[in-house]
Amino acid sequence: MSQFALALAGWAAANGVKREQTMTDTSSVITEKRGQALWITINRPEKRNALNGDVIAGIARGYRDAHDDKDVRVIVLTGAGDKAFCAGADLQNSGAAFATDYAKPNVDYADLLRLSQNATKPAIARVGGVCMAGGMGLLCMTDMAVAADNVIFGLPEVKVGVFPMQVLSLLQNIAPPRLVNEWALTGEPFDARAAQAAGLLNYVVPAAELDAKVDWLIGRIIDKSPTAIRRGKYAMRAIASMSFDESIAYTESQIALLAMTEDAKEGLRAFSEKRKPSWPGR
Repeated sequence: MSQFALALAGWAAANGVKREQTMTDTSSVITEKRGQALWITINRPEKRNALNGDVIAGIARGYRDAHDDKDVRVIVLTGAGDKAFCAGADLQNSGAAFATDYAKPNVDYADLLRLSQNATKPAIARVGGVCMAGGMGLLCMTDMAVAADNVIFGLPEVKVGVFPMQVLSLLQNIAPPRLVNEWALTGEPFDARAAQAAGLLNYVVPAAELDAKVDWLIGRIIDKSPTAIRRGKYAMRAIASMSFDESIAYTESQIALLAMTEDAKEGLRAFSEKRKPSWPGR
């Protein structure tokens, strides 16, 4: 866990638009910088973008790269092709899919979910195809999600004798308990409209409009204060398990600190001067 805390601690975000695109191709995962967004694409369409060790490591690397790059303001997580976002663990070799090194206290997939929850840059899931099992965990680890209206979701683990244990750590805080119970205990699939009604998705659009909607959402993030977003995500994570009294005491101190930042001062000046702010990101 400490490696993730160290990886995320102290990262800064800055304003400014980068027009160039850079791409890193590690076969199983492609990372591509598009303006101020870092796109992380699971690149195993022939396997329905199923999870294996390389995919998990590649997504984690993408998250770290995004936080190391001060010009990146948002992460987009998606899958190659239009058949699958992520169909879960690669069951081609079922022994490898569920193999555990009992000498290690942490599991790589669980560490990826931990990393995502400690991230201070927002992430969007672009769901263009089936989202099942461990793919549901990837969906839940992002802050916002947009899906095509033909996408099917599900937690089919009980059909192969296992259970969505790690996925539940995030899913149970997003969707209503009765629905989570049904999905996990029956393993039956559900559609995009049901996923949206349950709180898993922000938007459901026709497949042809998916990229436009994701770009629209990116645009609504990158023109806002990077400092406010960074500190805000940190605070939301911190208060998640606090009582009301603990939470209100923590947040009243945090708003006082936030007001001292350069972004807050610039935002207030811009408002009074009736102009768009130029965020220093500090």
